[in-house]
Amino acid sequence: MDVNDFEKELARLEHDHLAARANPGCFQCTGCELCAACMFSRDCQGCYRCTHCVSCRSCTHCSHSIGCEACHSSAYCVESRSCTGSAYLTRCTSCSDCTYCFGCVGLVKREFSILNVPYTRQEYFELTRELAAKLRLPPTP
Repeated sequence: MDVNDFEKELARLEHDHLAARANPGCFQCTGCELCAACMFSRDCQGCYRCTHCVSCRSCTHCSHSIGCEACHSSAYCVESRSCTGSAYLTRCTSCSDCTYCFGCVGLVKREFSILNVPYTRQEYFELTRELAAKLRLPPTP
């Protein structure tokens, strides 16, 4: 086998794999493509070991999240991107080890924040309830 034969065969294998849109090791996932070892998820793409997620892309070890992209080890997140080790985030980007944040960007180890501003627990829930309704955000599953 020469380099040219190797490159052609590798390209063919990659093409066939992507065309199959298989979900190896997934259980009760519907409408998912190229996911692996996920459970009870719907319409996700390229996720790994996620459970109860909907419309997520390239996430790993996430649960109960909706419309997230490139999030890792996070739960109960909505429309968040590139967040890690976090929970109960809504429309956040690049947050790490955060809980209960809404519209935050780049925070680390913070909680009860809206647009990167900290609030009391009570203020947070009052404000986010109104914001979520006005923004017509889906509830977490």
